Amino acid sequence: MTATSPGPGDNGGISADVLVSLGDFTLDVRLEVPAGGIVAVMGPNGSGKTTLLRCLAGLEVTEAGRISLAGRVVDDPAKGIWVPPEQRRVGYAYQDVRLFGHLSAVENVAFGPRCRGAGRAEARRGASTALDAVGMTALARAKPARLSGGQSQRVGLARALAVKPDVLLLDEPFSATDTDVRPLLRRQVRAAGATVVLVTHDPTDAEELSDEVLVLEAGRIAP
Repeated sequence: MTATSPGPGDNGGISADVLVSLGDFTLDVRLEVPAGGIVAVMGPNGSGKTTLLRCLAGLEVTEAGRISLAGRVVDDPAKGIWVPPEQRRVGYAYQDVRLFGHLSAVENVAFGPRCRGAGRAEARRGASTALDAVGMTALARAKPARLSGGQSQRVGLARALAVKPDVLLLDEPFSATDTDVRPLLRRQVRAAGATVVLVTHDPTDAEELSDEVLVLEAGRIAP
């Protein structure tokens, strides 16, 4: 079923009640992020941070609850609503980046806009702009095998930004980048104007970039 219009509790950003069980682990989270807001989610490994992002992106199927992104209900099992990832207007920077090895940096970044209907030339222009924003123009034609871990993460961030998302999901997006590059990347995330959920273990990134910090422990937000 397609997305529905917002309900009275929706804030135009992210309004999510998420319940999902994976084996012995259960994620049970309520998350509210106002439109254009940035929330950092911290917590130990295995606490459910990445699972939360995957639920918001539509990569994990929830059992119960309700997810509204940018004023659209995209997941509501009780009503049979589930919108696929490519229709959620979400940009996702994965912790393990997941670049296509046979494509250059600029082709990797252009892939997202192309999948969403942009023409080849338009997607290429947008990809070049996004790479420039993260300081990667000089390596636009490089294949992933030539890139360092930090450079690959910058390409991954550019790919997430290039789709001009309403919601930006960032999973440890700067963990391999040089310290002196991080202020630039944080500025670009803010400049995107999207509603952002940032998963990080770095207190500096959380403090410098986010409006609010939440701690996730064993699948629940700590009080």
